Amino acid sequence: MNKIIGGKTMNEYKEYIFFGMTAIILVLVIFQSFQIRSMKETSNSVEKPNGALDMSSWTEDEKMMYEHHGTLPAKLQSGNNQPSSTGMVGGC
Repeated sequence: MNKIIGGKTMNEYKEYIFFGMTAIILVLVIFQSFQIRSMKETSNSVEKPNGALDMSSWTEDEKMMYEHHGTLPAKLQSGNNQPSSTGMVGGC
């Protein structure tokens, strides 16, 4: 049995909730797609057109940190205002 609350049945309320949640998820997906696009554009500005990074001005230590740990030098991370940790992964 469907109970009537305020002139509407429970199934009608469930439909409203379903469509509301669907709309919220759609808005979040669109928002995150723009975030991902801007992140890709930012990372493309660091890389050369062929996909390789220009490491000619890097020190040997910076090259090693990039090759072994995947961390970019601080001079390339201009948007990051937080100090980086040791860059070690997994407690090595």
